Amino acid sequence: MAAVEVHQFAQCITCHAWSADRSMIAFCPNNNEVHIYRLSQDKWEKVHVLQKHDQIVCGVDWSARSNRIVTASHDRNSYVWNQEGSEWVPTLVILRLNRAALCVQWSPKENKFAVGSGAKTVCICYYEQDNNWWVSKLIRKRHDSSVTSVAWHPNNILLATTSTDGKCRVFSTFIKGVDTRDSKAGSVSDSKFGEQIVQLDLSFSWAFGVKWSPSGNTLAYVGHNSMIYFVDDVGPSPLAQNVAFRDLPLRDVLFISEKMVIGVGFDCNPMVFAADERGIWSFIRFLGERKSTLSGSRYSSQFSEAFGKFYGQSKNGASNDSIEPSRSRGGIHENCISCIMSLTESGSSRKTRFSTSGLDGKVVVWDLENQEDLSGYLT
Repeated sequence: MAAVEVHQFAQCITCHAWSADRSMIAFCPNNNEVHIYRLSQDKWEKVHVLQKHDQIVCGVDWSARSNRIVTASHDRNSYVWNQEGSEWVPTLVILRLNRAALCVQWSPKENKFAVGSGAKTVCICYYEQDNNWWVSKLIRKRHDSSVTSVAWHPNNILLATTSTDGKCRVFSTFIKGVDTRDSKAGSVSDSKFGEQIVQLDLSFSWAFGVKWSPSGNTLAYVGHNSMIYFVDDVGPSPLAQNVAFRDLPLRDVLFISEKMVIGVGFDCNPMVFAADERGIWSFIRFLGERKSTLSGSRYSSQFSEAFGKFYGQSKNGASNDSIEPSRSRGGIHENCISCIMSLTESGSSRKTRFSTSGLDGKVVVWDLENQEDLSGYLT
């Protein structure tokens, strides 16, 4: 079994992040707080509660080197938390948003972070020493709907975004005085702030969960139409592939290696996608064990059965859980998996451990080290 740890921290978890040494975890229990737990003598103990937001915290990220936590909330605010002694002290971030903040992520060098919002904008935030606060520069008038996910390229300048307008975009976030011109980055470091490098119109539905491969050569994101998209050579002439699957849509993805991606979402079970020698991506298998098997005839009747179940609920005004489903979703998670995070320490060449959290309130740690059929994709 790939799952090595299962922790029930709350009734529901919207997002989570780990400290650099993986001894502490920060998560939002579907409210306006962020809870921090520490592992002590094989037991998780609550040590801090971050209380500053007024509405649900929907994004949290923990920087590895500077040990700072950034949070984003539906209250249109973001805070950077610094540990001073035994307390976490918040610093306000000037976002200038009139809609909810939806996602947040530190840049690789941790001198910036990006906030996606429901205001169709992306905030690139950096620290101003003179005023002792975090200010933002906005990427405006590029998205036609809410920005659902952001992902930094390893070069610390390019930023990929997904939106409910169905598109994935890549922008330059070069800020004079914050970033430095790098000859290795080529023409990327010469581009202006907010310049759109590429727009990908591959999905005709909401787009979520964008990520870069470790080398930054491949981009992956998911659509609400039960498809995952892979893009190589991001630029004027990108090479794109899509993989359709018959299961429920994904919400987030994570690159384990250049050849393997883990997708998580409404199916409550991590899905493994991998590329062969020719670079063709395909679905490999579910990572967790299923509670029940699936036959072709039963799967073909899934739509009819689902329609009947929902019709019965609407007609009777009650849950119809007594009806046996055509198959049981997931195995360990019992509700949608909304977040996936890498657990590999920085500098490690093999990324085999990761964690997932979901609306069932569980945080599950997975390890691919002993999965023999997947070992060929880990290098």
